[in-house]
Amino acid sequence: MRNLEPRRVRWMRVRVVLLALLLSSGAGAVAYRGYSLMVERAPALREMAEAQYLRDVSLSPKRGTIYDRNGAELAVSVDVDSVWANPRELRAGGMDPQRVADGLSRLLGVDAGVVAERLRSDRYFVWIKRHVSPQEGLAVRKLAVAGVHTSEESRRYYPNRELASHVLGFANVDGKGIEGLELTLEDRLRGSADSVPAIRDRRGVVVFSEQLLDDRAAQGDDVTLTIDRTIQRLAEQELQLAVRTFEAKAGTIVVMDVRNGEILAMANFPTFNPNNPSGESMSHRRNRAITDRFEPGSTIKPFTIAGALALGAIRPDELIPCENGTMQVGKSRKDVIHDTHGYESLTPAQVLAYSSNIGTAKVGIELGKARLYQVLRRFGFGSRTELALPGETAGILRHYQKWYDLDAATISFGQGMSSTVLQLATAMGALANKGRLMRPLLIKRISDSRGGTLEEALPDVRRQAVPAHVANLLADMLTGVTGPGGTGEEAAIEGYLVAGKTGTAQKADYVRGGYAEDKWSSSFVGFAPADAPRVVTAVMIDEPMIAHYGGHVAGPVFRRVTLGALRQLGVPPDRSTESPVAAQPKKRAKPADAAVAEADATSAEPLAALAEGQVRVPDLVGKTARAALRILREQELGVRLSGSGVVVQQDPPPSSLAGRGSSVQLVLEPPAPHDDQPAEHALNEASRGGRDG
Repeated sequence: MRNLEPRRVRWMRVRVVLLALLLSSGAGAVAYRGYSLMVERAPALREMAEAQYLRDVSLSPKRGTIYDRNGAELAVSVDVDSVWANPRELRAGGMDPQRVADGLSRLLGVDAGVVAERLRSDRYFVWIKRHVSPQEGLAVRKLAVAGVHTSEESRRYYPNRELASHVLGFANVDGKGIEGLELTLEDRLRGSADSVPAIRDRRGVVVFSEQLLDDRAAQGDDVTLTIDRTIQRLAEQELQLAVRTFEAKAGTIVVMDVRNGEILAMANFPTFNPNNPSGESMSHRRNRAITDRFEPGSTIKPFTIAGALALGAIRPDELIPCENGTMQVGKSRKDVIHDTHGYESLTPAQVLAYSSNIGTAKVGIELGKARLYQVLRRFGFGSRTELALPGETAGILRHYQKWYDLDAATISFGQGMSSTVLQLATAMGALANKGRLMRPLLIKRISDSRGGTLEEALPDVRRQAVPAHVANLLADMLTGVTGPGGTGEEAAIEGYLVAGKTGTAQKADYVRGGYAEDKWSSSFVGFAPADAPRVVTAVMIDEPMIAHYGGHVAGPVFRRVTLGALRQLGVPPDRSTESPVAAQPKKRAKPADAAVAEADATSAEPLAALAEGQVRVPDLVGKTARAALRILREQELGVRLSGSGVVVQQDPPPSSLAGRGSSVQLVLEPPAPHDDQPAEHALNEASRGGRDG
């Protein structure tokens, strides 16, 4: 360096200094930039980074499950594949939309032209087919076509197909409730759609989210119904059999628990499959039990008689003139009421057993328009039951001020008014439940996705329709309907005492006016066991062609369904319905002289021998009406009741001979009402602010 010229040395030093300054400036700039990125702009850059990989995911909540009363699944949500496409990605991969559409059409059964048109669009997302089968989803993935994808969706599924379809309703492809409970409980079953943070990769696929680990957080509430799947299935099978056997238009049945108003079964036929609701007509999807009105006919008679007894308009042992089968009620010759068989006079119990229109009309006229109207309103007619289902009708019961002169007579036996099958079952349940009209219940419990109870339904007494002693008396009377000679013999259940009423009503002819000669509604409503009621069942068969009498058409359906319900609920048969002679234990033989002495003490003359077709009349004095009816039924004897309470007289007397099928006249001593609500108060409460007004 000594040999270098000073000038060159200075220049080298200058270059070194400049290089050092340049490097220092660069290092300073880098340091400043690092400080700016890591300190000054750190929050903004962190937010920008998170926006690229951490995004909110909108959770589609899983719809809650619907169970029957025993925990059997009636409606569930399952994850299924749906096929979609990205037309832009498809074109970027050089795929021909028509060729792809043809392939998807063969796999999925979709219209190739429609799919091709969607694939030619300039969109990022189009549906190809939603809710495909597992096999179809696998076949699409095996195609491995760029731009065609599958994704999971939740689909509503009904594992029992048609079972309780009118109660459940159905949900559409987007999981929204359309009919039935799916519609009524939409907000509870659907749950809430929440957005939660999730980590995505560069393709937008969710990689991780803590809140997605617990899928219960996005589920709707679960619902437990009062429906019993076994009873429901039996009701649907028997109803379908009856409709087809009698070539009827339709049929409806409702089964309720007398004690608390819980609906155990509600069935209609024709029916539909909620997994494919579009496959049936709209009429098949209608819940006729609550939407269809019909003239109840003779099934109204028990409520007319009950109201008259409660108000003191008639006595239990009163003989009602029945005009030998024909009674003119108006000035016109057409204003005539007929009975199928002519009777000179009948007691209230016989009016029900033989279903006398004239006897009931006499009671209705005695009550008068205002009181008859109040009686029927107290049993719930003319107002909705407020069941948790859409589309319920209130039936038709015009205010008594709008009645015609003859309406007090005709409405008393069910003409000139209309009811639903549910209203009829609820009203009969009041007679079975000591006069208490219950609000029918369909939803037993609502729970969250973790099983915690959110709501639980409790029995709700709407009001006391009639005093308890009147309801008990009607229950006694109605057992005669299913006894020998009654109109509902085919509804009798072996081993159980049955109370009920038949109904055979002509349908109105809305074209010509009046009533159609060939269109009928056949019904039966009743409860069992009559001495300790548990189940009330109402059956209505609409427009049967082969036969039309309610006892013959609807009675057998009532018998089989009610028997199945009693067995399902564990209600044992009443052993006292067995022959009292057969049920007695055998005694050791007595000496001959002792036997003769005992016979002399009990009878003034030796007992006559039984001839063919004869039975010995049992001693019924001191027994309740229900106990007496059970014994007489086993002996194949009919009954004529007068009064209520316990038997104080009978004709023929004990141990006398009578032909099978003949009737025994029983006189009962009516009990005092004691703690029951006064009749006038019970029947007039509605007009002073009861729930129905």
